[in-house]
Amino acid sequence: MTEQTPTAEKEKMTLVVFSGEFDKAVAAFILATTGASMGMDVTMFFTFWGLNILKKNDGPAGGKGLMGKMLNLMNRGGSRRLKLSHFHMFGLGTGMMKQFMKDNRLPSLDEFIQMAKDLGVKMVPCSTSCGIMGIQEGAFREETGGMVGAAYFLNEARQSKVTLFI
Repeated sequence: MTEQTPTAEKEKMTLVVFSGEFDKAVAAFILATTGASMGMDVTMFFTFWGLNILKKNDGPAGGKGLMGKMLNLMNRGGSRRLKLSHFHMFGLGTGMMKQFMKDNRLPSLDEFIQMAKDLGVKMVPCSTSCGIMGIQEGAFREETGGMVGAAYFLNEARQSKVTLFI
């Protein structure tokens, strides 16, 4: 009789995506897709301005109540509306960065999001941040998982070999 070895659990990586800026979003997805392609179980926890990355590119701004609607009108989000953290230059810098990525055959942010989904990366919005910012679950892209709380993130993070804040 042969002894069976227990199945090894995948190493985990957890990212808090706090920033909603284009270059930081790309960096987060590079790390997430790389970790997933290396066989890691990856969770991306989007909170506050990072929620903008997961918002749909099309459709109404939405939001609960007058203040929620105003905030979401001024802060539309969507992967195509994100700005660079530096050298945005009224959109010129962001456009140049996107063209540079295309010229060098790097995936666009939308392609990175789809790639992450295909690799099994969990992309979850913070329910508390959504409540504060008046964002409803229907505001998010189809690749997005359901809203979760801080306890979910902390449980994932304490089991992770790698935890990052972007």
